[in-house]
Amino acid sequence: MKKASIHFLWLSILIVVLFFLNLIMGSVKIPFEEVFQVMTGHEASKPSWQFIIMESRLPQALTAILCGGALAVSGLLLQTAFKNPLAGPSIFGINSGAGLGVALVMLLFGGSLSVGSVSISGFVAILIAAFVGAMAVMALIFFFSNLVRNNVMLLIIGIMIGYISNSAISLLNFFATDEGVKSYMVWGMGSFGGVSLPHMPIFASITLLGLVGSIMLIKPLNALMLGDQYAENLGINIIRTRNWLLIVTGILTAITTAFCGPIAFIGLAVPHIARLIFVTDNHRILMPGTILAGSVIALLCNLICFLPGENGVIPLNAVTPLIGAPVIIYVIAKGRK
Repeated sequence: MKKASIHFLWLSILIVVLFFLNLIMGSVKIPFEEVFQVMTGHEASKPSWQFIIMESRLPQALTAILCGGALAVSGLLLQTAFKNPLAGPSIFGINSGAGLGVALVMLLFGGSLSVGSVSISGFVAILIAAFVGAMAVMALIFFFSNLVRNNVMLLIIGIMIGYISNSAISLLNFFATDEGVKSYMVWGMGSFGGVSLPHMPIFASITLLGLVGSIMLIKPLNALMLGDQYAENLGINIIRTRNWLLIVTGILTAITTAFCGPIAFIGLAVPHIARLIFVTDNHRILMPGTILAGSVIALLCNLICFLPGENGVIPLNAVTPLIGAPVIIYVIAKGRK
């Protein structure tokens, strides 16, 4: 437990350091003194620095912290419940469902939604479409979870739903305009810059609610680690636990994908990074450790995206595989050994 406390401390320190580095670095370099001054409630020397920090970099850093933790813990929940080290938030097609919702709005409806006399366009339309698409797939998975008791079969159903969604997206791309395809591709690259300060309370509230829900599942998850029969002997309802797990995972994946796009590898790789750090399967330690590790990795990826400086920003989904893929390769190689 003492070693775990030290690891928690180091991860927390890393989050603080990377948080401030995210505020300092970018296409415009801002001195640390100026950043500290703004963060303590004072005005920056230049109005442009004040605007960049408060309207761009601060929301991105906060989004990375929340999104990283949410995706990482979603991966941990799925890997534990389905006893599959390669299970992740995208495995059930929830990301694909969000992508299909966005594709319908961007490629079929021209970027706007109309319900009666109400018309919604732009970022709000994309946000609603992504969330509805993700939650629709989650509802479908939830329906099948009550029909199929076998975890492997449910996993396969999720993969098939993802394939169907991706097929529909491919057809929409084929018949869409060049401008529509480009807009959809940009959204699909992922970004932590999709949450502005006015939207932050909504994003943070739903994400934190999902994280609290995941923490409440620690006890049944520890029981599931010992086998379904043992968990049932302890009074754990396997079906109910699985359903709650799917709801929590669906909410966390839906809200992060809606605001940030489909982000790859964080949910898949970070739980393994947390296991390597803490060397335990006890979710009382592993769950908060995974949340902290997810925030660290997300902040690091966001920082790497801005390394070119004035030359532009690297797409987020071009960075996450550089960290995630080697971890997954190591896990597979270790498993074979």
